[in-house]
Amino acid sequence: MGLFDRVSRVVRSNLNAAVSNAEDPEKILDQAIIDMQEDLVQMRQAVAKAIASQKRVQQQYERAQSESNTWHQRAQLALQKGDENLAREALTRKKAQTETATALKGQLDAQNGQVDQLKKNLIGLESKISEAKTKKDMLKARVSAAKANEQLQSTMSSMSTSSAMGAFERMEEKVLMMEAKSQAAQELAGADLESQFAALEAGGDVDDELAAMKAQLAGGSTGQGQLPSADEPVATPKDAAVDAELEELKTQLDNL
Repeated sequence: MGLFDRVSRVVRSNLNAAVSNAEDPEKILDQAIIDMQEDLVQMRQAVAKAIASQKRVQQQYERAQSESNTWHQRAQLALQKGDENLAREALTRKKAQTETATALKGQLDAQNGQVDQLKKNLIGLESKISEAKTKKDMLKARVSAAKANEQLQSTMSSMSTSSAMGAFERMEEKVLMMEAKSQAAQELAGADLESQFAALEAGGDVDDELAAMKAQLAGGSTGQGQLPSADEPVATPKDAAVDAELEELKTQLDNL
Protein backbone atom coordinates (compact mmCIF):
# COMPACT_ATOMS: atom_id res chain seq x y z
CA MET A 1 0.00 0.00 0.00
CA GLY A 2 1.40 3.37 -1.06
CA LEU A 3 1.95 6.27 1.27
CA PHE A 4 -0.74 8.32 -0.47
CA ASP A 5 -3.32 5.57 -0.02
CA ARG A 6 -2.48 5.22 3.66
CA VAL A 7 -2.69 8.99 4.23
CA SER A 8 -5.96 9.14 2.31
CA ARG A 9 -7.44 6.34 4.37
CA VAL A 10 -6.38 8.01 7.63
CA VAL A 11 -7.89 11.32 6.52
CA ARG A 12 -11.17 9.64 5.51
CA SER A 13 -11.35 7.72 8.80
CA ASN A 14 -10.75 10.90 10.80
CA LEU A 15 -13.38 12.77 8.80
CA ASN A 16 -15.87 9.95 9.27
CA ALA A 17 -15.19 9.89 13.01
CA ALA A 18 -15.60 13.68 13.21
CA VAL A 19 -18.87 13.53 11.27
CA SER A 20 -20.16 10.67 13.44
CA ASN A 21 -19.36 12.57 16.61
CA ALA A 22 -20.96 15.74 15.27
CA GLU A 23 -24.19 14.02 14.20
CA ASP A 24 -27.21 14.91 16.29
CA PRO A 25 -29.85 12.16 15.82
CA GLU A 26 -32.77 14.56 16.18
CA LYS A 27 -31.36 17.03 13.64
CA ILE A 28 -30.41 14.25 11.23
CA LEU A 29 -33.93 12.78 11.41
CA ASP A 30 -35.54 16.18 10.85
CA GLN A 31 -33.24 16.84 7.90
CA ALA A 32 -33.99 13.40 6.43
CA ILE A 33 -37.73 14.16 6.54
CA ILE A 34 -37.10 17.55 4.91
CA ASP A 35 -35.07 15.89 2.14
CA MET A 36 -37.81 13.31 1.55
CA GLN A 37 -40.45 16.02 1.40
CA GLU A 38 -38.37 17.92 -1.14
CA ASP A 39 -38.12 14.73 -3.21
CA LEU A 40 -41.89 14.37 -2.88
CA VAL A 41 -42.41 17.89 -4.19
CA GLN A 42 -40.13 17.21 -7.16
CA MET A 43 -41.88 13.92 -7.88
CA ARG A 44 -45.28 15.57 -7.76
CA GLN A 45 -44.04 18.16 -10.19
CA ALA A 46 -42.70 15.41 -12.45
CA VAL A 47 -46.02 13.55 -12.28
CA ALA A 48 -47.89 16.76 -13.05
CA LYS A 49 -45.67 17.42 -16.08
CA ALA A 50 -46.06 13.84 -17.28
CA ILE A 51 -49.84 14.05 -16.97
CA ALA A 52 -49.87 17.41 -18.80
CA SER A 53 -47.72 15.93 -21.59
CA GLN A 54 -49.99 12.90 -21.72
CA LYS A 55 -53.04 15.09 -22.13
CA ARG A 56 -51.38 17.07 -24.94
CA VAL A 57 -50.45 13.89 -26.79
CA GLN A 58 -53.94 12.59 -26.19
CA GLN A 59 -55.36 15.75 -27.72
CA GLN A 60 -52.95 15.57 -30.68
CA TYR A 61 -53.83 11.93 -31.23
CA GLU A 62 -57.54 12.62 -31.14
CA ARG A 63 -57.06 15.59 -33.50
CA ALA A 64 -55.01 13.51 -35.96
CA GLN A 65 -57.56 10.73 -35.78
CA SER A 66 -60.33 13.24 -36.42
CA GLU A 67 -58.43 14.77 -39.34
CA SER A 68 -57.90 11.31 -40.80
CA ASN A 69 -61.62 10.61 -40.63
CA THR A 70 -62.39 14.00 -42.16
CA TRP A 71 -60.09 13.45 -45.13
CA HIS A 72 -61.55 10.00 -45.58
CA GLN A 73 -65.01 11.51 -45.83
CA ARG A 74 -63.74 14.15 -48.28
CA ALA A 75 -62.17 11.52 -50.45
CA GLN A 76 -65.51 9.73 -50.59
CA LEU A 77 -67.26 12.99 -51.47
CA ALA A 78 -64.76 13.76 -54.28
CA LEU A 79 -65.28 10.32 -55.78
CA GLN A 80 -69.01 10.77 -55.60
CA LYS A 81 -68.59 14.04 -57.50
CA GLY A 82 -66.34 12.36 -60.04
CA ASP A 83 -63.19 14.25 -59.08
CA GLU A 84 -60.65 11.47 -58.75
CA ASN A 85 -57.67 13.76 -58.42
CA LEU A 86 -59.27 15.57 -55.52
CA ALA A 87 -60.16 12.24 -53.97
CA ARG A 88 -56.53 11.15 -54.35
CA GLU A 89 -55.32 14.31 -52.64
CA ALA A 90 -57.79 13.75 -49.80
CA LEU A 91 -56.60 10.17 -49.34
CA THR A 92 -52.99 11.42 -49.28
CA ARG A 93 -53.91 13.84 -46.47
CA LYS A 94 -55.78 11.06 -44.70
CA LYS A 95 -52.71 8.82 -44.87
CA ALA A 96 -50.52 11.50 -43.34
CA GLN A 97 -52.98 12.10 -40.51
CA THR A 98 -53.35 8.36 -39.95
CA GLU A 99 -49.59 7.93 -39.70
CA THR A 100 -49.44 10.86 -37.30
CA ALA A 101 -52.24 9.38 -35.20
CA THR A 102 -50.50 5.99 -35.15
CA ALA A 103 -47.24 7.58 -33.95
CA LEU A 104 -49.08 9.63 -31.38
CA LYS A 105 -50.90 6.52 -30.18
CA GLY A 106 -47.59 4.74 -29.54
CA GLN A 107 -46.26 7.80 -27.72
CA LEU A 108 -49.48 8.05 -25.74
CA ASP A 109 -49.32 4.41 -24.66
CA ALA A 110 -45.72 4.89 -23.51
CA GLN A 111 -46.64 8.01 -21.60
CA ASN A 112 -49.60 6.26 -19.97
CA GLY A 113 -47.20 3.62 -18.64
CA GLN A 114 -44.80 6.29 -17.41
CA VAL A 115 -47.56 8.25 -15.73
CA ASP A 116 -48.88 5.12 -14.01
CA GLN A 117 -45.39 4.27 -12.76
CA LEU A 118 -44.81 7.82 -11.56
CA LYS A 119 -48.11 7.75 -9.70
CA LYS A 120 -47.13 4.46 -8.01
CA ASN A 121 -43.75 5.93 -7.08
CA LEU A 122 -45.48 9.02 -5.72
CA ILE A 123 -47.83 6.94 -3.58
CA GLY A 124 -44.89 4.83 -2.39
CA LEU A 125 -42.87 7.92 -1.46
CA GLU A 126 -45.83 9.41 0.42
CA SER A 127 -46.19 6.13 2.32
CA LYS A 128 -42.47 6.09 3.11
CA ILE A 129 -42.60 9.67 4.33
CA SER A 130 -45.56 8.89 6.58
CA GLU A 131 -43.72 5.85 7.95
CA ALA A 132 -40.53 7.86 8.35
CA LYS A 133 -42.39 10.55 10.33
CA THR A 134 -43.77 7.92 12.68
CA LYS A 135 -40.37 6.31 13.08
CA LYS A 136 -38.79 9.74 13.54
CA ASP A 137 -41.12 10.50 16.44
CA MET A 138 -40.30 7.11 18.02
CA LEU A 139 -36.55 7.56 17.55
CA LYS A 140 -36.67 11.11 18.88
CA ALA A 141 -38.50 9.84 21.95
CA ARG A 142 -35.80 7.18 22.42
CA VAL A 143 -33.10 9.81 21.94
CA SER A 144 -34.74 12.03 24.56
CA ALA A 145 -34.97 9.09 26.96
CA ALA A 146 -31.32 8.18 26.33
CA LYS A 147 -30.21 11.79 26.91
CA ALA A 148 -32.25 11.98 30.11
CA ASN A 149 -30.74 8.71 31.34
CA GLU A 150 -27.24 9.88 30.43
CA GLN A 151 -27.81 13.17 32.26
CA LEU A 152 -29.14 11.27 35.28
CA GLN A 153 -26.12 8.98 35.34
CA SER A 154 -23.80 11.97 34.96
CA THR A 155 -25.56 13.77 37.80
CA MET A 156 -25.38 10.71 40.04
CA SER A 157 -21.69 10.20 39.28
CA SER A 158 -20.96 13.84 40.09
CA MET A 159 -22.79 13.66 43.41
CA SER A 160 -19.89 11.79 45.08
CA THR A 161 -22.16 9.18 46.58
CA SER A 162 -19.28 7.34 48.21
CA SER A 163 -18.17 10.53 49.96
CA ALA A 164 -21.72 11.18 51.17
CA MET A 165 -22.06 7.63 52.44
CA GLY A 166 -18.70 7.98 54.15
CA ALA A 167 -20.01 11.08 55.91
CA PHE A 168 -23.08 9.14 57.06
CA GLU A 169 -20.87 6.34 58.41
CA ARG A 170 -18.67 8.83 60.27
CA MET A 171 -21.67 10.55 61.79
CA GLU A 172 -23.15 7.19 62.80
CA GLU A 173 -19.88 6.25 64.48
CA LYS A 174 -19.83 9.61 66.24
CA VAL A 175 -23.40 9.14 67.50
CA LEU A 176 -22.52 5.66 68.77
CA MET A 177 -19.51 7.09 70.61
CA MET A 178 -21.66 9.83 72.16
CA GLU A 179 -24.20 7.23 73.29
CA ALA A 180 -21.41 5.08 74.79
CA LYS A 181 -20.02 8.08 76.69
CA SER A 182 -23.47 8.92 77.99
CA GLN A 183 -24.01 5.34 79.15
CA ALA A 184 -20.59 5.27 80.83
CA ALA A 185 -21.29 8.53 82.63
CA GLN A 186 -24.61 7.12 83.81
CA GLU A 187 -22.94 3.96 85.10
CA LEU A 188 -20.26 5.98 86.88
CA ALA A 189 -22.90 8.14 88.52
CA GLY A 190 -24.70 5.00 89.69
CA ALA A 191 -21.43 3.50 91.03
CA ASP A 192 -20.65 6.67 92.97
CA LEU A 193 -24.12 6.59 94.48
CA GLU A 194 -23.62 2.96 95.50
CA SER A 195 -20.28 3.80 97.11
CA GLN A 196 -21.89 6.63 99.09
CA PHE A 197 -24.57 4.32 100.41
CA ALA A 198 -21.94 1.67 101.22
CA ALA A 199 -19.95 4.26 103.21
CA LEU A 200 -23.06 5.24 105.09
CA GLU A 201 -23.81 1.60 105.90
CA ALA A 202 -20.19 0.99 107.04
CA GLY A 203 -20.27 4.12 109.20
CA GLY A 204 -23.39 2.83 110.90
CA ASP A 205 -21.64 -0.38 112.05
CA VAL A 206 -18.80 1.59 113.57
CA ASP A 207 -21.23 3.88 115.37
CA ASP A 208 -23.09 0.88 116.74
CA GLU A 209 -19.87 -0.68 118.04
CA LEU A 210 -18.79 2.63 119.55
CA ALA A 211 -22.14 2.98 121.30
CA ALA A 212 -21.79 -0.55 122.74
CA MET A 213 -18.34 0.24 124.13
CA LYS A 214 -19.64 3.43 125.68
CA ALA A 215 -22.39 1.43 127.34
CA GLN A 216 -19.82 -0.97 128.83
CA LEU A 217 -17.78 1.89 130.23
CA ALA A 218 -20.84 3.50 131.65
CA GLY A 219 -21.61 0.22 133.46
CA GLY A 220 -18.60 0.81 135.91
CA SER A 221 -16.55 -2.32 135.13
CA THR A 222 -13.28 -2.72 137.25
CA GLY A 223 -10.08 -4.82 137.30
CA GLN A 224 -8.92 -6.23 134.08
CA GLY A 225 -12.11 -5.19 132.52
CA GLN A 226 -11.40 -1.54 133.40
CA LEU A 227 -9.39 0.41 130.94
CA PRO A 228 -6.39 2.35 132.34
CA SER A 229 -6.49 6.07 132.42
CA ALA A 230 -4.62 8.11 129.93
CA ASP A 231 -1.83 8.92 132.52
CA GLU A 232 -1.13 5.33 133.62
CA PRO A 233 1.12 3.12 131.55
CA VAL A 234 -0.52 0.10 130.10
CA ALA A 235 1.21 -3.21 130.87
CA THR A 236 1.44 -5.48 127.96
CA PRO A 237 1.71 -9.30 128.35
CA LYS A 238 5.41 -9.15 127.45
CA ASP A 239 6.21 -6.70 130.35
CA ALA A 240 4.43 -8.92 132.90
CA ALA A 241 6.61 -11.94 131.99
CA VAL A 242 9.78 -9.90 132.34
CA ASP A 243 8.71 -8.67 135.75
CA ALA A 244 7.95 -12.20 136.91
CA GLU A 245 11.37 -13.46 135.80
CA LEU A 246 13.02 -10.52 137.53
CA GLU A 247 11.26 -11.32 140.78
CA GLU A 248 12.40 -14.96 140.53
CA LEU A 249 16.03 -13.92 140.15
CA LYS A 250 15.75 -11.67 143.15
CA THR A 251 14.44 -14.53 145.24
CA GLN A 252 17.34 -16.81 144.20
CA LEU A 253 19.85 -14.13 145.16
CA ASP A 254 18.29 -13.73 148.58
CA ASN A 255 18.60 -17.50 149.20
CA LEU A 256 22.35 -17.57 148.56
